[in-house]
Amino acid sequence: MRRSRKRSMPDGPERAQLNRRATAPQRPVCENGRMADGVWLVVGVQAAGKSTVADLLARQFDRGVHVRGGQFYRWAVTGWTHPWDEDQHEARRLLDLRYRLSAMAATEYCQAGFATVVQDNIFGEDVWTWLQAVPVRPRYLVVLRPSVAVVLERDRLRQRERGKVAYRSGETDPHELDTLLATTPRFGLWLDTSTQTPNETVQSILDHRSEAVVDSII
Repeated sequence: MRRSRKRSMPDGPERAQLNRRATAPQRPVCENGRMADGVWLVVGVQAAGKSTVADLLARQFDRGVHVRGGQFYRWAVTGWTHPWDEDQHEARRLLDLRYRLSAMAATEYCQAGFATVVQDNIFGEDVWTWLQAVPVRPRYLVVLRPSVAVVLERDRLRQRERGKVAYRSGETDPHELDTLLATTPRFGLWLDTSTQTPNETVQSILDHRSEAVVDSII
């Protein structure tokens, strides 16, 4: 059996460096599931500006993560069933999986010391359910709700500039999604971003962050 070798303590400059590390103030990480910057959920219809705003918001923190909820279905290279497909039972099951995975990822990142901003198409009671699945604190909810006319104009603009299409015939409709968004329980921070730039929206979020906290409600 191999005997463990006793390591000698460093001395001189190396020991002084270790002592400085031990006594240096530590970044607030996780204590009983609570985080200084927490988990942010940013929701809204497609082309509402979620991706841009969420990314800018995450970059306001020293340690920030931007989680794109849509990635959890894009990583399934075959066999994924979408909400507009015929098998609604399977579509619902996989949508719940997608939401669970993003909540789990947000929790892990936050517990590792990162402010985590998740953006996804989550509506109605699913918003409440998603936030309940996140055990860390604080939790924030930001709802971006520009007018449907502005959403359609933004969609046309990004189609022209980036070739990205949010609304395809037979799949989703901005009026239907906005109606679905309106069924979301009225808590958290709701913003009409119709006349705002992404930077202005992020500043509004930071200025009103206390209104976005949902811990006392959920």
